[in-house]
Amino acid sequence: MTGPDGPDRSDGPDRLAALRQVLERARSVGFLGPGPVDDHVANANRFVDALSASGVGRGPVADLGAGGGVPGLVVSLADPSRELVLIDAAQKRCSFLVWALAELGLDGRSEVWCARAEELGREPRVRERFEAVVARGFGPPATTLECAAPLVRPGGWVIVSEPPTRRRWPADGVGQLALVEAPPLPGVARFERGPGLDDRYPRSAKQQQRAPLFDVE
Repeated sequence: MTGPDGPDRSDGPDRLAALRQVLERARSVGFLGPGPVDDHVANANRFVDALSASGVGRGPVADLGAGGGVPGLVVSLADPSRELVLIDAAQKRCSFLVWALAELGLDGRSEVWCARAEELGREPRVRERFEAVVARGFGPPATTLECAAPLVRPGGWVIVSEPPTRRRWPADGVGQLALVEAPPLPGVARFERGPGLDDRYPRSAKQQQRAPLFDVE
């Protein structure tokens, strides 16, 4: 993957092969779950499709709880010119993600933020910065949306993974976060961000754990 002149920045099959090798390494160090790497890539491509179907434009996108790089690396490979921020709270995972971006030749437009999402959402320079936030396996549904919604600008999107069995997201619960659920797409739930999100969100991690905003059936 890395030649004498640096990372292989070619497109097409070579880049996909490099992605597979990066994800295999992620799995070997415990940053990616079990199952074939190609299945993880296929799952991540659902987020790529959802971003397109939601009309997400050229604005920046964040991957919340980026972990082993899924779906963020796949989203970035689909459009290397897009600004992508991979957010994770663990230093070891962040170091891996920095390496992965360089290895895939994506470090020009994409970057890693090693920070807790509930703290980022209260920072003025970050709040409502992104056109979309994607999240796969970040945490419980209420926690995921409470951490994601403050990062998204009004009119933007939060796109999160769903299990094979469809879950019902309570409209009044997600509405507290100025979110409105859109028709789902295979494997993902979508929420459009409206105006007027209360400044008290996101709450601290302890508050979220003690009193989740809603339950998903």
